[in-house]
Amino acid sequence: MPELATEITAFLDSLRRENASPHTIRNYESDLLQFEAHIAPAPPVEAIDLYLLRGWVSSLFNDKKMAASIRRKVASLRAFFTYEMRQGRTRANPAKLLVLPKLPKTLPKVPTAEQVNNLVDAVDDNDLDRPYPARDRAIFEFLYGCGLRISELEGLNLEDIDASERWIRVRGKGRKERQVPYGSKASEALENWLPVRDAKPGERAVFVNYRGARISTRGIRNIVALYARLLAGDSEVHPHTLRHAFATHLLSDGADLRAIQELLGHAQLSTTQKYTQVALTDLLAVYDKAHPKAK
Repeated sequence: MPELATEITAFLDSLRRENASPHTIRNYESDLLQFEAHIAPAPPVEAIDLYLLRGWVSSLFNDKKMAASIRRKVASLRAFFTYEMRQGRTRANPAKLLVLPKLPKTLPKVPTAEQVNNLVDAVDDNDLDRPYPARDRAIFEFLYGCGLRISELEGLNLEDIDASERWIRVRGKGRKERQVPYGSKASEALENWLPVRDAKPGERAVFVNYRGARISTRGIRNIVALYARLLAGDSEVHPHTLRHAFATHLLSDGADLRAIQELLGHAQLSTTQKYTQVALTDLLAVYDKAHPKAK
């Protein structure tokens, strides 16, 4: 019977052959290795049942893991056992019987357009003595100006940019591609960054680190957090905050919800509709503050 460690390696190799994003592969690998460590010594794959899976999920609850994190780990198990079924190594997918925790219905915190623009404009106009201010400014411009996920920005290659028409090709979730326009500010930032981009030979990534290799999602996250903390005094700003701001500000200025869905790469309109709730919340705050009949 197949051993769990061997099958996890085979599953990850299959994802690489299918050109899954490095971000996705890292998440699957982390989740599955955590599961393997929890049930060590791991039995053969065919002997892993719902009881073992529930024990691991229960330990995640006990460790006070976030609902979103638990849901992702369960999704990793489901994907792994689906692969095992396709290979004929198991007859069922026990992870499909796991109950997913409900996500809290909280609205994302979104800074105002003025706050975001002040932050982005200050990135390469400060005394922080950062080594690559032009790169950092371009990172902010594309996160906010295009509403990219952090993994999408990480995966952006030189050949994905159409500078003459100001379009980029974005590889989103599920290996789906979409075309996203970018504005004059992002174009200017890109023109300032590319001439000083010091990449190692053969590296096609738009954004590289100090070694000349593709910058990681952790590197991008750290850059955003550093500038947000030092320039805006806000330690809660992260790359996805800029994606939320992109969608919310478009909606507030009258953009069509379907168009925003296309720009964000959402498979379901219902995912995009949460931004209407954010916009309504903002409108109510303005009404409560300014209208004489609000109180």
